[in-house]
Amino acid sequence: MSIQPDIAHAPTAHKRSLHPILMMLGILLIAMALTYLLDAGQFQRHQNLVEPGSYQRIEKTADPLAIFALSMPASTAARAYPASALSLFRAIPDGLTRTSSLIFMVMFVGGMFEVFKRTGALDAGLDRLVSVSRGNMYVLAPLLILTVGLGSTFLGLMSEYLVLLPVVLALGERLKISPMLSLAMLAFGAKLGYVASVSNPIVLPVAQSIAGVPLFSGAGVRLIVFAVAMAIAIAYFLYQLRLTRYEAIRHTAPASRMATPHRLVLLVMGLATVVLVFAAREFKWHNGELSAFYIFLGIAIAVTGRLGAREAADAFVQGMKGMMLAALLIGLAATIELVLQRSMVLDTVIERLSELVNGHPPAFVASGIMVIEAVLDLLVPSTSGKAAISMPILAPIAHLAGLSGQTVVLAFLLGNGIMGIVNPASGLTLAFLAISRVGYGQWVRFALPLVLIMSVAAVVIVTLATEFGY
Repeated sequence: MSIQPDIAHAPTAHKRSLHPILMMLGILLIAMALTYLLDAGQFQRHQNLVEPGSYQRIEKTADPLAIFALSMPASTAARAYPASALSLFRAIPDGLTRTSSLIFMVMFVGGMFEVFKRTGALDAGLDRLVSVSRGNMYVLAPLLILTVGLGSTFLGLMSEYLVLLPVVLALGERLKISPMLSLAMLAFGAKLGYVASVSNPIVLPVAQSIAGVPLFSGAGVRLIVFAVAMAIAIAYFLYQLRLTRYEAIRHTAPASRMATPHRLVLLVMGLATVVLVFAAREFKWHNGELSAFYIFLGIAIAVTGRLGAREAADAFVQGMKGMMLAALLIGLAATIELVLQRSMVLDTVIERLSELVNGHPPAFVASGIMVIEAVLDLLVPSTSGKAAISMPILAPIAHLAGLSGQTVVLAFLLGNGIMGIVNPASGLTLAFLAISRVGYGQWVRFALPLVLIMSVAAVVIVTLATEFGY
């Protein structure tokens, strides 16, 4: 009998933990408070990139009673207005609209996976994997963390891993490890793979072009950083695994012969993975193309798995329902940035943070850039978006301090990636937790030591990069 986690039902975090929706609403209230506490201001922009030195303060209506206003004029270059309670809630559907392509992709992932699960191929494949590996997580986990990390660092995969998460959870339950550890196998590889971004096609074209260095240059050092990050992640995971007194399954029943439809479905999934990896890099597939691909994949799986049309349709809809919470969290995360932008205080945050590192020694500036990017990660969910609004300001400051463009990019990547492991404002991180049914507080207690270790390692890395003129 299958013992895999059922994602068809709306996943929720641990009952004793704060619900992720309430957590996101709390962060939105903090964002609304910032629209009253911070000055309004704006940088000039050219092709969506801010122009250094162009920040201008904007007069703002700061009446505290504005929070109860039923309507609020739109902020302009002449006057800015803080967010009212009504405008805050009005921004939520706008945030969902802004991220609609990602939201639909996430939901289609859920639909496709539920069709895959209904064919029985997942159970059969897991039986075979457990039998061949003898259930040894000390072998399986490092391989999975490294493989996922390679996808992130070379191809920029992140949201695409949502399709893999239910499989990893099912594998973990078969091998009797907690959902926390199952999630960690995927999250550590995905998040820390982004830290190095050896040839990440999502973030490097923006960050390196602003820093004035050739695209994908400096990959050798980033590859070393990737190796260090993966070594730390694997060592930390195995340490946590040993704390649970986990022992590999010493006697596994031989897997029964796999039925032909199951073999065909697994073959389709394998080919789909190859197509996904290739197309994401070569054809620049984004959320729209990925959504179409997952719909087609769901149909292909249903046909090869010999599911009836009605059963396949029911499974697809049920799977989409199971991703509703994850989709809503992604939209709420985008709303945070939207609230700050509309009240024109987001640029003020950038300006204030940049003043903290201006005029300091190179090593301090490099570490300061990491801290700034970690803070911005709480406000701007998009990595490329953070690069567009922060790098044009920080790069000139870093250059005046004697830092090279490569070191600036490296500091940006490290600050952005490490914080992403526990960022409470990341819709994707909260989606991973919701699907895994792991509470945010539980996750922070589990992952925070890794974040601290990686932070120390990051300071050492950027200091060495500064000293050796990387």
